[in-house]
Amino acid sequence: MGFREMRRKNQALSPEECAAVLARGTSGVLALAGDDGYPYAVPMSYIADGGKIYFHCAVTGHKLDAIRSSDKASFCVIDQDQVIPERFTTGFRSVIAFGRIRIMEEDGERRMALEKLAEKYSPHILPAKTQEEIRDGWGRVCLLEFSVEHLSGKEGRELAENRQ
Repeated sequence: MGFREMRRKNQALSPEECAAVLARGTSGVLALAGDDGYPYAVPMSYIADGGKIYFHCAVTGHKLDAIRSSDKASFCVIDQDQVIPERFTTGFRSVIAFGRIRIMEEDGERRMALEKLAEKYSPHILPAKTQEEIRDGWGRVCLLEFSVEHLSGKEGRELAENRQ
């Protein structure tokens, strides 16, 4: 089965615009198949790098149990959400990624993901301090890699009209 086509194609973001939203964003919501068939959606900080999205989390918990049960996931980032009361709508822009998520095991790939996260969220910290933080937290952090299989973005009519 393929991924659904967007119903309102005139509001669709281009692949480049979707990538820009992911690059600008600082948090999103990761959705997994949780306990007893209930969806489990959790806010996460992330770094997008090409067709991959990296996350860090604790070494135990609901998120990891869900990933071990099913590697299918989605991740949503809201870029803009401006309420326009007089028009009974919002000027929104968001991106949703669908794909597979895995727990990173190899030390080199884990370090790479942590360094990318540190560069995004603490860009002015000296590299030596970043390496010290990574070393000190190494045993308490789990790294996740989300491989994007499908990416789509959409914006409200008001934003789409302003762009054209």
